[in-house]
Amino acid sequence: MKAITVSPATRSISLQNVAEPALRLEPGHVRVRILDVGVCGTDREICCFDYGQPPTGSEHLVIGHESLGEILEIAPDVTRVKVGDLVVPTVRRPCPHDECTACGSSRQDFCYTGDFVERGIKQAHGYMTEIIVDHERYMNVVPKKLRDVGVLVEPLTIAEKALEQIWQVQQRLPWACPVLSDRSDRSGRNNGSCHRAVVLGAGPVGLLGAMALATAGFDTFVYSREHHGSAKARLVECFGGHYISASDTAVKDLPRAVGSIDVVYEAAGASGVAFDAMSVLGTNGIFVFTGVPGRKGPIPVDTDILMRNLVLKNQVVFGTVNAGRSCFESAVRDLGTFTERWPDAVHSLISSRRAVEDYRAPLLDRPEGIKNVLAFG
Repeated sequence: MKAITVSPATRSISLQNVAEPALRLEPGHVRVRILDVGVCGTDREICCFDYGQPPTGSEHLVIGHESLGEILEIAPDVTRVKVGDLVVPTVRRPCPHDECTACGSSRQDFCYTGDFVERGIKQAHGYMTEIIVDHERYMNVVPKKLRDVGVLVEPLTIAEKALEQIWQVQQRLPWACPVLSDRSDRSGRNNGSCHRAVVLGAGPVGLLGAMALATAGFDTFVYSREHHGSAKARLVECFGGHYISASDTAVKDLPRAVGSIDVVYEAAGASGVAFDAMSVLGTNGIFVFTGVPGRKGPIPVDTDILMRNLVLKNQVVFGTVNAGRSCFESAVRDLGTFTERWPDAVHSLISSRRAVEDYRAPLLDRPEGIKNVLAFG
């Protein structure tokens, strides 16, 4: 079957034929036909050989971790999914250490040891191939109506994990909006209407995060490099957000344009912009890092201001990466909400859907648009 692979030893990337997974399914396992795989910055960095680790005994790594597939076959004892279901597999697998309470609790996204495995990234083949076999516990069912956009579920989980933690952390203080507090559920959904959120970056993670924040009731602002009137600016306005262009508004002036900033959701991977934005975070605010910048050398940071604000304004800073099952379920739910409210905006997030043979353009060339997808099915 076809698979897109990288070989770190020879620094090569290719579309090659690899063996199809064994026909006989082990207990609890399912066979999945891959339909779509999203291309993200992680995939491109692996193709630059910045990281990426093949499974033990293999010279190559099948890449790809943002996927949508269809269940082809299930072992007799499988109950979580059925043949014909659309599914999005999770990415991370637990470490083998008994002392890791996170992995022992099926929350390998918080693994303590670092010995986790990630499909398409670290020690396990990924999803840029035609068929995979995996355990049912890692499958997340997606409604058929989301077939065209289901590949966006995995990147959306980053925002869902951030929101889950925001609501948990802010239980430490009187933060709920009084008008809606009696009508929101325990997660805080739809209880953000008295709060303002700034999203740094208008890539897929940023725009999906902005939609999630808007759905949760936040007055949402997206800050990015593109000018007003750009396609991304218009997209933000489609879902009720506000677009602020870095070309005419400096980071230090964001409070003047936004007001007191309750949440900054960083999705640009630019450390200079991020730390500048941290300095204008409001009282009792939360700053969420999602980007992983490359090493570009030191940058000047006013650490005194940051430290004073963290202490005197009761601020919290955390990072979020990968996600557990609850976040995948939230992503499926919210993606359905997005498509009902803003169908054109959601579909415009996918800029291209290419045949797998055209893999070099999104993986190796300068990508265009927002989210590029390789179609296998």
